[in-house]
Amino acid sequence: MAVLENLEPKKVFQFFEEICQIPHGTFDTKRISDYCVSFAKERGLKVIQDEVNNVIIKKPGTVGYEECEPVILQGHIDMVCEKTADSTHDFKTDGLDLYVENGYLRARDTTLGGDDGIAVAMAMAILDSDDIPHPPIEALFTVDEEVGMGGADAVDLSLLKGKKLINMDSEEEGILTTGCAGGIRYEVTLPVQKEKMQGSKITLRIHGLLGGHSGAEIHKQRGNANKMMGRLLYQIKKETAFHLISISGGTKDNVITPDTVAEVLVEAGREDKVLDIAAKMKQIWNEEFMGEEPELQVDTAVTRECSCEGMDEASTERIIAYLMICPNGLQEYSRKIEGVVETSLNLGILEMQEDCVRIVHQIRSSVETRKYQIQEQLEQCVRSVGGEGAVTNEYPAWQFNPDSRLRQIMADTYKELYKKEPVVSVIHAGLECGLFLGKRPDLDCVSFGPNVNDVHSVNEALEIASTQRVWEHLKMILKNCK
Repeated sequence: MAVLENLEPKKVFQFFEEICQIPHGTFDTKRISDYCVSFAKERGLKVIQDEVNNVIIKKPGTVGYEECEPVILQGHIDMVCEKTADSTHDFKTDGLDLYVENGYLRARDTTLGGDDGIAVAMAMAILDSDDIPHPPIEALFTVDEEVGMGGADAVDLSLLKGKKLINMDSEEEGILTTGCAGGIRYEVTLPVQKEKMQGSKITLRIHGLLGGHSGAEIHKQRGNANKMMGRLLYQIKKETAFHLISISGGTKDNVITPDTVAEVLVEAGREDKVLDIAAKMKQIWNEEFMGEEPELQVDTAVTRECSCEGMDEASTERIIAYLMICPNGLQEYSRKIEGVVETSLNLGILEMQEDCVRIVHQIRSSVETRKYQIQEQLEQCVRSVGGEGAVTNEYPAWQFNPDSRLRQIMADTYKELYKKEPVVSVIHAGLECGLFLGKRPDLDCVSFGPNVNDVHSVNEALEIASTQRVWEHLKMILKNCK
């Protein structure tokens, strides 16, 4: 029996469960794209699949809506793939292990992909229906949104005739998102020289942090294990000499890193000093976080009489210095919208390579000049330690449209259904609407969606009742789009 068989709305959760059984991490979207194409062909709907695996499905309007302007329903078909340290899940081959708990849908030990599988499932439920009034539908399913928005960048929007675009990639019910931050992906390489060494190897691991979305949750000031490891190594270096052997943490630039591991080599007899500093730093962090990182762990393991390749002193200093001086986290709040983050950055990836350490930052800002200011700060940090940096991806901000007809329809419909006004807001996370508007300035875009907590983390949870309410809202919006 399907896990979600008895959940409402039935069709939405049916398609969501089918999506969850198909591996669909970023850059691994051919199978999920083909599934969308098969879905359309089985129902006799016009479908277009482009060379990067974006899919467009078109459905005529229902009776009375045949001549209306099409409405574009848009979501992305890739998901962030994160799992617990002890999980054996293989995102390349395994479907997600879904379960329901306390009114929420989760995936065991992994991300759920409610961001943005629930959007695709809702659009499919509309496309599959024969009893929901709607204008002509143009469903746009993009790929690789989570790393660089490659699908949105590649899609040919001249294939779409609609001007009203409903993006369903928001994670908080009752909020109509009408603008978002732009972003820069900035990659750093720090050269390292290695040599043969002997001593005691100590493995340091910072883990158990909440992590989360580096845009939507950056204001919560959660711990970033990459930055914390830099601080720990700096404190150790103040007390005793060591050589860095390796360091790694994080796999996604848009995820606040929850787990980082470093290996250091110290002289025999200095092991207890390192272990003592690690224990003290855990105490300090517990006091600083004031209970907001309840599962934080700092683990250590010692291997004595070890012979290995370690970084020379200059390389070790370079890595520690960069991790200490590079900015990270919330930088500026909006001066116009209270409580909204304007500018931030996230050190998401820390990766050992053959002759360097690779570091990836995600910069976000709703003000273009601030975005470039942060980039320039990173450039100065890189130069100061003898490394190199480069922009590898950039996407524009989505500016608020004061004359949006779609926003008014969606707000009026929400008030009609729920007897209260929705919140109209802009968000700090990146959405594909900025890229769409760069290609089609005539588009009228609004984003909404059900409550999805802790996206981009293994704690991701989709609220079932919220999904039902947003589904009712979507149906009413389409009914009112005449």
